[in-house]
Amino acid sequence: MLITVYSEEEMISLGKLLARVLDNNDVVYLTGELGAGKTTLVRGIARGFGYTGRVNSPTFTLMNIYTAEIEIFHFDFYRLQGDDLADLGLEEYLEKDGLSLIEWPQITDDQYTLEAGYLLVNIELVEEDYERERLVTLSGRGGRYQAKVEELKVHANTGNR
Repeated sequence: MLITVYSEEEMISLGKLLARVLDNNDVVYLTGELGAGKTTLVRGIARGFGYTGRVNSPTFTLMNIYTAEIEIFHFDFYRLQGDDLADLGLEEYLEKDGLSLIEWPQITDDQYTLEAGYLLVNIELVEEDYERERLVTLSGRGGRYQAKVEELKVHANTGNR
């Protein structure tokens, strides 16, 4: 599913839309260049679950936890190497009740491949221009997440945000 996002407000709205189909124990991978809008999308997801506090990138802290209708674990692996994940205790958080949002998941190795699947959100800049719209591609790995993408299509096409 491809969505064009023209502003920060639209990225937050897309996050709120995503929150409508996300559930406890879901995993979302967020990919895209620095400054593409991954954390802004997380802000929208958190708002969609009723979180009103500050949402910022956990680049230096590695993880932020937001307490909302469900607990949200916001990871940022940008500064990690693959073997650093063992020290983070990622598996422990993935087994807890909550929603896991993982920025820069591409540093993970086979040991941390999520067999149950995940929702992949890739955010691309248009012509490498930070002032222009973003192209957001949503895809699901595993039947559960593919169904979520189909449900998102229905919400997006009917304007139910």
